[in-house]
Amino acid sequence: MDHEHQVVVVVVPLPAQGHLNQLLHFSRLVSDRQIPVHYVGAATHNRQAKSRVHGWDPLATSNIHFHDFSIPSFPTPPPDTSASNKWPSHLIPMFEATVNLREPLAELLRLLSLTSRRVVVVHDNVMSFAAKEATLLPNGEAYAFNFCSAFGVMFSKWEALGRPSFPGIESLNQDLLQSSSFADCLTYDFLNCMTKLMEFSDLHVGEIYNTCYPIEGKFIDLVSQEPFLKAGNKQWAFGPLNPISVNSKSVHRCLEWLDKKPLNSVLYVSFGTTTSISDDEIRAIAIGLEKSEQKFIWVLRQADLGDVYANQDREIQVKLPEGYEERVKGVGMIVRDWAPQLEILAHSSTGGFLTHCGWNSCMESLSMGVPMAAWPMHSDQPRNTMLITEILKVGVVAREWGNRNEVASPTEIEDAIRKLMVSDDGKDTRKRAEELGVAIRESASKEGKSTAEFNSFVAHISRA
Repeated sequence: MDHEHQVVVVVVPLPAQGHLNQLLHFSRLVSDRQIPVHYVGAATHNRQAKSRVHGWDPLATSNIHFHDFSIPSFPTPPPDTSASNKWPSHLIPMFEATVNLREPLAELLRLLSLTSRRVVVVHDNVMSFAAKEATLLPNGEAYAFNFCSAFGVMFSKWEALGRPSFPGIESLNQDLLQSSSFADCLTYDFLNCMTKLMEFSDLHVGEIYNTCYPIEGKFIDLVSQEPFLKAGNKQWAFGPLNPISVNSKSVHRCLEWLDKKPLNSVLYVSFGTTTSISDDEIRAIAIGLEKSEQKFIWVLRQADLGDVYANQDREIQVKLPEGYEERVKGVGMIVRDWAPQLEILAHSSTGGFLTHCGWNSCMESLSMGVPMAAWPMHSDQPRNTMLITEILKVGVVAREWGNRNEVASPTEIEDAIRKLMVSDDGKDTRKRAEELGVAIRESASKEGKSTAEFNSFVAHISRA
């Protein structure tokens, strides 16, 4: 294809791990269709995205071009493990600094527009200044990438509208929806920051979701209607974006440890990259895991800083009860570095996932057919918990959102782990999760619904 006829895609993620990761997976899918992809960010965040991706090697994908733009230095305070609201407020300086990407992004888009038939900007829905810059090009257009579930988007938009009567929502469990309160998911500081970042949120011409019809077809159809989708805009859902067939070349010690364990016998424990857990909660989790007598891998790390490479010499080790690691040796493994989550979830010995229910983790777990014990911490996680436990019934609640201001007890955690891993209810939950995993992987196969949705997106952006 001649340069002047080429379509190029420019990807603009929010620089938090779950967002960087999903849009890097998206970039791989697009580049596999021989469409050049330009992945935009600060140098430290592009480095983070590449170093942490699992299931494929971004350095071997020559059609993805990383643009390391300079932004002013920003404060990187440590997370506050004792904060009553678990939203990662220590990341706000980083989010505020991202507006400095706008000028170099605009220059890149102008250059690409001179040699390309169409410049397609796919931006994290928070990074709306990218949509504004796309509209200034004669051959540019923007698409918003939703980093959370269609159910989460529907619920939050419906809530913002005052929970009006709406035909599609009438068929849902009204008692469940009406009784649910998701107060304290975010902080006022972040809402103010988000208001600035989303100033141009009505300028995109389409929306993309990392989800699929087997998971939430009802909600995908709902958010395709007004008032959830602006009249004239298009929508595609072609998840999972993460690889569904993991040919692991990782030599991480936890995978070697898993190789020696029985089928479905290990609980994977991780609360994501932005969650700060207090000393009391760490103690409760540690005791709950030990008393459950289940095998486990626990990723125990401090929440990411705004720059994950800053202050590495002063990184704080998260402390466990005295003698704990020695007591659980052979039964449990503590991982204090970056863990290959996708490979862990894909491993046949992994039988459950104690998780914060971030959407990235949910999609990876669902696509591998692994049931979850949900402990939501902030953001969209309480809504995802409702989807996983109440609607899909492929998980159990480990920690009720309504109890977020109280310290969990070891018994509460032990009970949730046992329910998921060894109870009759847990077996039924695992069976549903495994069946859903099969349906998700079929959807992502050559003839599946997700592939058809992705083909539709590629055809649309490539149109004459």
